[in-house]
Amino acid sequence: MDAFEIAEQVKSRAGFTPEVGIVLGSGLQGLSEEVEVVQRISYDSLPDFPKSTVEGHKGEYIFGYIDKVPVVLMNGRVHYYEGYPMSAVVTPVKVMALLGAKTIILTNASGSLNRDFRPGTLMCISDHISMFVPSPLIGPNDDRLGTRFPEMSQVYKRDLRALLHETAEEEEIKLVDGVYIQVTGPSFESPAESRMLATLGADAVGMSTVCEAMVLNYMGVNVLGISCITDMAIDNEDLQVTHEEVQKVAAEAGKDMVRLIRKTVVKINK
Repeated sequence: MDAFEIAEQVKSRAGFTPEVGIVLGSGLQGLSEEVEVVQRISYDSLPDFPKSTVEGHKGEYIFGYIDKVPVVLMNGRVHYYEGYPMSAVVTPVKVMALLGAKTIILTNASGSLNRDFRPGTLMCISDHISMFVPSPLIGPNDDRLGTRFPEMSQVYKRDLRALLHETAEEEEIKLVDGVYIQVTGPSFESPAESRMLATLGADAVGMSTVCEAMVLNYMGVNVLGISCITDMAIDNEDLQVTHEEVQKVAAEAGKDMVRLIRKTVVKINK
């Protein structure tokens, strides 16, 4: 089944058309508790659908309302390092867009490549670097989704970023802007690799998000990206980074992210 067929199956089961989609990154599942849930659909129940295998990524779509705004949440994503082709990695977000979500908020946990961005910092993604993972757009183009050579100068929409900053200021939440770079994983970066990535102009590094943002931009969806800095990828020679520690920091900082996203979702819908 392709993304169109999967979307039709999900739509028939959910009976719901979302306005906004939200992808929950590692340790950031707290937002799912803020939703007035109408329907849950497990990835396992969908034929030919990639399954989440990472601890902390449950693997389900959640349909419901955030302050009366119809939303769909991806509670757990799949990653390139899990062994899926990139076309499969982006299938879940393609389905969200085909379900009707006009705006999709991508969240993640990431390592800092900027010495001023300490663990617990929330970063609004202003741009990205994609050169270290295969493009999700490689292969025959599907003209129903987008053009063969999509433009990528403003993947993360300027008006949405401004709205996020406005909300952060109102809620007294510190929010910085930065460039996010996606690498394959699953290993964390070596000190030399982190220095190289920082030299390229990246402020944060992770193993997701960019491929999703690229395909959504290609499909004409409005994209907003928020990264939760969970560890120092730069100057990490004496640090031992673990997935458990990443989840712990993300869950704590995620309380501010939940508040930030909830208020922003309402503004987006207006």
